[in-house]
Amino acid sequence: MRILFFTGKGGVGKTSVAAATACRLAEQGRKVLVMSTDQAHSLGDAFGVKLTEDPLQVRENLDALEINVVSESEKAWGRLQGYLKRLLASHAQGGLEAEELLVFPGLEELFSLFKILDFYEADSQCALQTFYEVLVIDCAPTGETLSMLKLPERFGGILRTVLPLKQKAVHMAGPAMERITKIPMPREDVFEELTRLVEKLERLEQLMNNRLAVSLRIVATPEKIVMREAEHLLDCLCSQGYRVDALILNRIYPPQALEGYFQAWIARQEENLREWTERSRGIPVLTLELQDHELQGVDALSSAAKLLYGEMDPAAL
Repeated sequence: MRILFFTGKGGVGKTSVAAATACRLAEQGRKVLVMSTDQAHSLGDAFGVKLTEDPLQVRENLDALEINVVSESEKAWGRLQGYLKRLLASHAQGGLEAEELLVFPGLEELFSLFKILDFYEADSQCALQTFYEVLVIDCAPTGETLSMLKLPERFGGILRTVLPLKQKAVHMAGPAMERITKIPMPREDVFEELTRLVEKLERLEQLMNNRLAVSLRIVATPEKIVMREAEHLLDCLCSQGYRVDALILNRIYPPQALEGYFQAWIARQEENLREWTERSRGIPVLTLELQDHELQGVDALSSAAKLLYGEMDPAAL
């Protein structure tokens, strides 16, 4: 299975590029699943259909879904979250609600990546049938979620050492401590869930570091501010060991559109494109011109993908 992540700044057309790539792969006869991890989903709008958290066929060989981040978060740490709420509420003196204190930026998006792991592991465990050959991921507009995959590496050893001791102490003295301190003690299922959570994070990190299976592709537009942020994202991803195998410049103005009022954009855009290519570190730079129509629907997306990839295999490294 190949897994292609499309990431970058918000508003650069990640969803359209991801959907177009999925359409192109399906045209070539691959069995493809395209999914969105963004809380503000627009993948369904790109295809012109209503998507849910279950795969829906949008054309032959192509299924799509929009991950329910709330549902995935609940499955990942619902019991632990419930315990923390009870813990915070036990000595609360008004003010912020416990739910507000348990909002960790990026955590829900991170847990949404578990859905990808579920599909990958289901495929790996079934030797006789391939469910999907390619997963195409429309990421939330940030690379910070991916940096959180380093959490198990940082805390996994500590948890594996401390958790059994803490679990044993709570089991032996928990009821007495709860009566004396009036602080609720965690139950056995909370420890079990925390152990499963850490193990799943570690498996997810291993998958993301599988450089033959997983590729990240950064989408940008040819404006200096956007390209600077894309370059910063490239630095972050490469420093963390992730494989970035393409840089995609979207919405390039065609020459015939840069006349009259937009004349000044000709030299500016050419300079930006030249600079981006020079700073790409040898990573292929793919370009897609701004189309004279919206990229909505399978036909429009397929046409855009042909312009973007040409005769290339979109799933190739």
